[in-house]
Amino acid sequence: MSVPHVVVVGGGLAGLQAGLACADAGARVSLFEARPRLGGATWSTTLEGLNVDNGQHVFLRCCTAYRSFLERLGVTDRVQLPRLSVPVAAPDGRRAWLRRNALPAPAHLAASVLRFAHLPLSERLHAGLTARHMGALDLRDPAVDAQSLGDWLAARGESDAAIERFWDLLVRATLNLPAREASLSLAAKVFQTGLLERADAGDVGWARVPLDAVHAAPAAAALAARGARVCTRAPIEGVDVANPERPAVRADGERVEADALILAVTHDVAADLLPDAAGVDCEGLRKLGASPIVNLHVVFDRRVLDVPFLAAVDSPLQWIFDRSEASGLERGQYLAVSLSGAEPWVGRSRADLQRVFLPAFHALLPASREAGVERFFITCERAATFRQAPGTAALRPGPRTQSPRLFLAGAWTDTGWPATMEGACLSGLAASRHALAAASRTAASPPLAA
Repeated sequence: MSVPHVVVVGGGLAGLQAGLACADAGARVSLFEARPRLGGATWSTTLEGLNVDNGQHVFLRCCTAYRSFLERLGVTDRVQLPRLSVPVAAPDGRRAWLRRNALPAPAHLAASVLRFAHLPLSERLHAGLTARHMGALDLRDPAVDAQSLGDWLAARGESDAAIERFWDLLVRATLNLPAREASLSLAAKVFQTGLLERADAGDVGWARVPLDAVHAAPAAAALAARGARVCTRAPIEGVDVANPERPAVRADGERVEADALILAVTHDVAADLLPDAAGVDCEGLRKLGASPIVNLHVVFDRRVLDVPFLAAVDSPLQWIFDRSEASGLERGQYLAVSLSGAEPWVGRSRADLQRVFLPAFHALLPASREAGVERFFITCERAATFRQAPGTAALRPGPRTQSPRLFLAGAWTDTGWPATMEGACLSGLAASRHALAAASRTAASPPLAA
């Protein structure tokens, strides 16, 4: 029996995961990526002499598909995943901690929430009760997805201060929207899986080195070792499923046929490429929209942050990470700030953002007041994620299409997760499983991670 040929379009995490799973299963893989690099929404570059990631990407211990991807690439030593301990600072000098203790979930966070100094005690107690109710929500109930987290919290009696200082702190970074605009079902997924089911599930991890050394380069090497063909700077001109048993793509004038085809591109590109025979609601894909992330990169001439990362409340700053070592900085301190749900900041000049955010640093980090700013620059992902607002569940397709050998992957597909690295890896695994089955592979299909 001939070796099945699987074509993967897209070299982000979903495409890399799908391609590698198929190659590991014995398929011949061809992967096409339009950009000159792999890694999708996680990439690195050199700016002003520093190794810089496009933004600060984090994961949780419960992200089993993503962590399995790292294990397959042999790069677990390039990330760190300490016990949950998040310092939360305000400009008035108060600092609280979200830490887990030795108790089982959900009691593991009770003491931390009760000591959360940015809210009055009565509101801390109320937040704990609200979290219990969130744990009981049915994530697949359309009525849950139809609500915003903010409306649901307000209906449960959460104050404006609690929404902004507690719930928004946890939701904005994962859904790339403020709590008042975010889907209740997706927010509840984060809380249920990340904070309520297992005591260690919410431990926060991040890369110790530039992201290219975690994803793109190791994945390219792993695919090459399996004999896969990887083409960058290779935009796909079209998808052809006129013969449903031999789907094909056109790239740079070349027609490439396959036994199975995985489309692992962004939802807007998928909407442009998918043929009518796929039976996918492409207008629905376009309605998913986009939400931006603006990243600030600031180098001070001395250390101003005394912890690896810090979350902020009552400040335009959100999450601040020390990236000095990973960037190769030899003196001073390089801080990276990801601003999620960043519509107000898109298109603003460097000088304009400096006027807003340097005083915010000074208010939050007293040591920065006497420090010099050696570099201040910006990166922006205008379409960092789809817009994870109420009603999006019905717009997210699964991996299968009506064309029997054409499959979809990407963090925008229906994985049950928000648009995260975990969602991307889950989608790649799901698409690979279906693609290998469709291509009549003889060996057992790879397991679909939980």
